Amino acid sequence: QVQLVESGGGLVQPGGSLRLSCAASGFAFSSYVMSWVRQAPGKGLEWISDIHSSGGSTFYADSVKGRFTISRDNAKNTLYLQMNSLKPEDTAVYYCAKDGGGLGPRGQGTQVTVSS
Repeated sequence: QVQLVESGGGLVQPGGSLRLSCAASGFAFSSYVMSWVRQAPGKGLEWISDIHSSGGSTFYADSVKGRFTISRDNAKNTLYLQMNSLKPEDTAVYYCAKDGGGLGPRGQGTQVTVSS
């Protein structure tokens, strides 16, 4: 049974940073592309980043490119999202997902609020 548990969200001022984590279990984490998606209030899901199984290739939406960094530790079955230079428009619930494009099973999400 796939289980994904996100953590690390919170309230941060514009320009600040947060690091999200996603603990994975119930599947062969190191064999799968993983992704991060987000959902802002009143909006649909937005894909923001993918990382290949080895961590060697990463992909980003234009809205976060240059500010966010996806990474993974296959020994710890954990996915990360380092978020820098945060903007109010980054406010959303952030989810990690099994498989690329955010199309697979997701966790319960972690709230990120960017506000002064």
